[in-house]
Amino acid sequence: MVSERSLEVLRVIVQDYVASREPVGSKAIVERHAFGVSAATIRNDMAQLEEEELIAAPHTSSGRVPTDKGYRVFVDQLTELRPLTPAQRQAIETFLGEAVDLDDVLARTVRLLSQFTSQVALAQYPSFGSARVRHIEIVALGPTRLMTVLITDTGRVDQRLLDVATPIDDDALAEVRGRVNAELGGLALADVAAKLGTLPGAFPHENRDLVQAVTASLGEQVAANRQDRLVMAGAANLARTERDFRGSIYPVLEALEEQVTMLKLFGEMEIEVDAVRASIGHEHQASGLGEASVVATGYTTTGGGLAHLGVLGPTRMDYSNNMAAVRAVARYLTRLLGEDDR
Repeated sequence: MVSERSLEVLRVIVQDYVASREPVGSKAIVERHAFGVSAATIRNDMAQLEEEELIAAPHTSSGRVPTDKGYRVFVDQLTELRPLTPAQRQAIETFLGEAVDLDDVLARTVRLLSQFTSQVALAQYPSFGSARVRHIEIVALGPTRLMTVLITDTGRVDQRLLDVATPIDDDALAEVRGRVNAELGGLALADVAAKLGTLPGAFPHENRDLVQAVTASLGEQVAANRQDRLVMAGAANLARTERDFRGSIYPVLEALEEQVTMLKLFGEMEIEVDAVRASIGHEHQASGLGEASVVATGYTTTGGGLAHLGVLGPTRMDYSNNMAAVRAVARYLTRLLGEDDR
C-alpha cells in the first residue's frame, strides 16, 4: 500500500517524464517540486513505488520512468481535468461550426483534436444500424444523369451519381421521388433493402429502368452507411514520437489501417457519453497496441446513436490534457449534431 506522498511522487514522475522524456531521479524531484523533505526520503518513496511496480529503472543507476500500471494509477487519481483555454474553446466552436455535413464535421473534428493533443485522432461514424431514413432526394443533373441523396436522422448525408439508359422524364422522376420517400421515409436502414426490392414492380413498365437504377443506387448507399467506420487525422504524430515505442511503430500503423482493430478496442472500453476512458499499454496487448494508449469518450447524434471519439499515442502522453481535449470536443460535437437538422 503506497502512501499519499508516494502517490504525489508518482504524479510528478509522470508529469516530468511526459514533459522531458528523461528518467526522473530523486534529486530532480527535490529541486523541481516543493515536497519539503530530503532526497533520501524521496528515494524511499520511489523504492516503495518500484516495489509496487508503478515505476521502473530503464537503465542501471538511472532515474525512474512510469510503468503501464503507474500510468493507470496516475489516470485513476486524476480528480480534475485541465480546462481548455478560451482560445481552444473558441477554435472548437468556430472550426466545427463551419462544417457543411456530417462527413465535414467529423473530418474537422479529428483534425482539430489532433492539433490539440499532438496524437492520432479518431472519430467513429455514428452507428447506422439503428439509423432511419429522414429524406431521399433525387436530382436530375443532365438528360441521363442523376444524383441520389440519402439523409438519415443521425445527420448523415450521402450523395451518389448515376447514369440511366434513357432520357429522364421530369414527371416520372417526380413520381419516383414521391413514392420512394413515402415508402422509405422513417424506415430503419436495416429494413430499407427489402423495401427497395419491391419498388420497381409498383411502377409502370416504361419507368422500370429509371426506378431500378435509382433503387440500385440507394441500395448501395444504405449498405455503405450500415458499416462501422472511422475517420482519422494526425498519423504523422506517430513518427514524431517513434522513440517512445521500444519496438516498432508498424504494429500501431497496421492497427490504424485495419479499422476493425480500433473499432473492437473502442467497443471493449465500454465508453459512455461524457465519461472519458483511458486504455493503457498492456491493457490492450491482444490488439497489437501494447506500447500505445487510447483516450476516448462517446458522443451522440440527433438519432441518439452513440459513437466514439478519441486519440491514440504512446503511453508517454499528457493524459490530463488529452482527456480534457477529448471530452470538450465530444461535448461540442454532441451539441452540434443534436441541434443540427442536416
